[in-house]
Amino acid sequence: MPVPSHLDPRLLRAFVTVAEELHFTRAAARLYVAQQALSRDVRRLERELGAELFVRSTRQVTLTADGERLLPYARRVLQAQDELLAAFGQARPLLVDLNSPGLGTGRRVLHRARGLAPELELMARYESGLTWAAAEILAGRLDVSFGRYAGLAPALRAGLEQQPVRYEPMALVLPEDHPLAPLPEVPLDALAGETVYAGAGNPRTPEWTDLARRLFAGRGIEVAPPAPLAVGEEEFERLMAKTRNPVLVVVGFPAMPATVVRPLVDPVPLSPVSLVWRKGLVHPGLRALRRAAGLVAAEEGWLRRPVRGWIPDSDAEVMAS
Repeated sequence: MPVPSHLDPRLLRAFVTVAEELHFTRAAARLYVAQQALSRDVRRLERELGAELFVRSTRQVTLTADGERLLPYARRVLQAQDELLAAFGQARPLLVDLNSPGLGTGRRVLHRARGLAPELELMARYESGLTWAAAEILAGRLDVSFGRYAGLAPALRAGLEQQPVRYEPMALVLPEDHPLAPLPEVPLDALAGETVYAGAGNPRTPEWTDLARRLFAGRGIEVAPPAPLAVGEEEFERLMAKTRNPVLVVVGFPAMPATVVRPLVDPVPLSPVSLVWRKGLVHPGLRALRRAAGLVAAEEGWLRRPVRGWIPDSDAEVMAS
């Protein structure tokens, strides 16, 4: 078996997991990756080693002689890597951006991860938008965030990885005396002629404004022009009373004084949420977060796209990856 000059430990972890499960679907679920991505990693390892590691059939997966030979070495390498990372910096807190206080998706995942790995310190941060958080991740000042990955600039995405977490239904915050407030749900067509605030001009959240523009295009709905960011509940309430513009949010947005939150329907617009981190980041807290995201998404049906759900094609491709 030829020996390459370098082997990515991720490829070895993929191999070991498949070797232990002898089933690509179960191994992919255990690693919280798509089965196609896992198969690509195993094929890449086979190419780099110049050896076939598994015999695959429609009924079963078995190790070849070379696979049996590699397995104990791969396990030792991964154990050594885990020990090295634990000794050098992996005990440090993992900084997890939840965007804004009160939003549910990231908070739910973080809470589950803390339960899965209570010995780790997973510290919440609130950076308000994925574009801003992504720059902080790449600069090493933040580790993980949640948000619309497809809305990031290609230069940012090049240094990041992501795991789809949720199709989150979108909603409106309305003044409690707004004509649409009595409706339990607001049909999208009912917003024709309205001007809706969607964070235009906020340098932290251009991915959200872009999603709103795509949603409103051709429907007679305007995105409110850039305005200074309202910081704090009191300022938010004051500006809503002054402008009376509906605000585009997600269904889990916390209630504010003198306002109501109403889901959007016909179609149901979806905000695609991914877990996002820096390429090459290895930390037990990240593994706990990825596992937690997979568990909560499966339990809550977060990745089941509604039949009448709306999402841009570019986002659908990301969420299917």
